[in-house]
Amino acid sequence: MQTIKEFFTYSTASKKTDWSNLLLCQECRYSGKKCYKTRKSAPDVAIGTCTVAYGKDESKDIVICPNRLLERNQIFLDCLHLLTNHEPGNEIHIVSEVSIPGGSVDYVLVSTDKNRKVKDFVGIELQTLDTTGSLWTERQRFLYSKGLIQSMPEEEKGFGMNWKMTAKTILVQLHHKINTFEHLNRHFVLVVQDCLLNYIKREFAWEHINTPAKLGDSMHFHSYELNKSKSEYKLHLLERFSTDSEGISRLLGLQANANLQFDEIARILETKISDKTIIQF
Repeated sequence: MQTIKEFFTYSTASKKTDWSNLLLCQECRYSGKKCYKTRKSAPDVAIGTCTVAYGKDESKDIVICPNRLLERNQIFLDCLHLLTNHEPGNEIHIVSEVSIPGGSVDYVLVSTDKNRKVKDFVGIELQTLDTTGSLWTERQRFLYSKGLIQSMPEEEKGFGMNWKMTAKTILVQLHHKINTFEHLNRHFVLVVQDCLLNYIKREFAWEHINTPAKLGDSMHFHSYELNKSKSEYKLHLLERFSTDSEGISRLLGLQANANLQFDEIARILETKISDKTIIQF
């Protein structure tokens, strides 16, 4: 069994993929850019690992790159219902890396009128599992199996999954950011793989979180499963949950104060909107 399950967004089980060309281009087909994960000792070389097998008998395929979640723009389509002020005829845009009090939001799904004035928006945060150690040996072992390198490198320390730190870090970030969206009466969504959300359910006080999700709640959790169809993988929305800023506080017991008026954040979004940001269906 290959430890690396997806390399530059393609299943390592694929028999039709031109691996040599992918290795040359180093491109992520979901972001449309060169893979941003590089080795410190070789910054021009992208590691290219999207999904790995991990756990007992390598039984679980785990997504380790947030860009992997961008497949088919499905995560954005699954947030359309949260644009409660959207009207037919409006444009839908995807704006990345928007700064707000409490940090930066990965993506904002925006509804605009014909003059591209913001009418509604939803904040979307992506989180995948962080790894410890190094994936380099597994990467090179895969390339060796495809005849793309002549020899295996010296064995390096393996890799692991940083469950605790990943979960704690994202929940702290949510606590700071949800206050801004709740103050504006807007929705904020965390997109995660099912295995990470299951860990959060086990390790934190989850009993008060609403199941199924309620439209009136400001904070939403969208959990995705990664299914294998033939030789390719595909994301599917599995579960939705929701709460509010108080609910996030009950998970962590922290405090934050981040208020930003609608007009102010609308101006930030309008400076980033263009033909390039409009969503393609």
